[in-house]
Amino acid sequence: MDSADRIATTHVGSLPRSDMVSDVVLAIEQGAAVSEELFDAVISDAVDVAVASQKKIGIDIVSDGEFSKATYASYVQHRLTGFSGNSALVTPADLDEYPGAAEKSASRRGPQSLFKRPECTGPVGVRTRAPVDGDIRRMSAAVAKHKPNGAFLTSASPGLIAIFHPNRFYPTHAAYLTALAAAMRVEYRAIVDAGFQLQIDCPDLAMGRHTIFKQAGDAAFLRHAEEQVEALNFAVAGLPRERLRMYVSWGNYEGPHTHDIALEKILPVILKARPRYLLLEAATPGHQHEWHVFRSIKLPDDKVLVPGVIDVTSNYVEHPQLVANRLVQFAKVVGRERLIASTDSGFAAFAGDRMVDPRIASKKLESLVMGAEIATRELWGRV
Repeated sequence: MDSADRIATTHVGSLPRSDMVSDVVLAIEQGAAVSEELFDAVISDAVDVAVASQKKIGIDIVSDGEFSKATYASYVQHRLTGFSGNSALVTPADLDEYPGAAEKSASRRGPQSLFKRPECTGPVGVRTRAPVDGDIRRMSAAVAKHKPNGAFLTSASPGLIAIFHPNRFYPTHAAYLTALAAAMRVEYRAIVDAGFQLQIDCPDLAMGRHTIFKQAGDAAFLRHAEEQVEALNFAVAGLPRERLRMYVSWGNYEGPHTHDIALEKILPVILKARPRYLLLEAATPGHQHEWHVFRSIKLPDDKVLVPGVIDVTSNYVEHPQLVANRLVQFAKVVGRERLIASTDSGFAAFAGDRMVDPRIASKKLESLVMGAEIATRELWGRV
């Protein structure tokens, strides 16, 4: 959704899950028997409530909260073939350096040991379309009932899947990415064909540098990033660019982030991706200054910037004027008509994640909407 007369609002996708939603999703993740009827009833009710809440708050482009997924990446093991076993979670380089920070960060969230991260051990293909069809059906019902201005569903990029699920089958990283892209394009097209915007999550293009590629140099990482963007473009070929969003971040965890790669190094690669809308982390202490990068690296005319101006790793609620100030800063560089306001990451990366209190998450979204309204008045000269 582009707007010529105001700054619209959205967010990155995941929202805090209720205990009931987390319990059902985690039970399936751990192999417990959960009936399809129970799962669908719980998730359908949660999506309906979430869409209604986002609409009431004033969010223009709403999501389903990612409630049906255990995590934003490993959910693919239930939708694709070729994955088995488990693998260790790769810790970020900054948390390796400051283990005390890692312990504090983990204490504020749920136990990630509950999730399997299977390796790729065979040919990747589509196992079933049923889960994405369920996501589409539940979201379609909620959107028809509550009528938000727009709606999107999220999906993992080939590169994101690759950094969380190590390749033990394909001869090269590029071959693995190609197989993932071919399989994921089925889900991508299903979401677009259903009338939603498709958001492809691509933290691999930033976070990947200090996680899976933390032993490599910047040049080697950027070569891999080029391959990941090529795979993404292959996967979305033929889909209308105006229905595509991509999200890039350095990881939504509380930590020093002292090993994050600079935006100016990765932005030229990111801008080669086909999606029209670029959602970018821009509120955390390590990256809120990087609006100035767009002075030297121009946003292409066919792109819309969706900066994250709300930090989801903190329970502080940003003042609406601070949100407005951040938006005005970006608008002066890329243009007010090519700007949509967002959070800088999802509020709950996995089922049971409690990094931000659910009620505070709602207050943060309210502040986002109010900040966008203030920025609109300032940028369009309205009283």
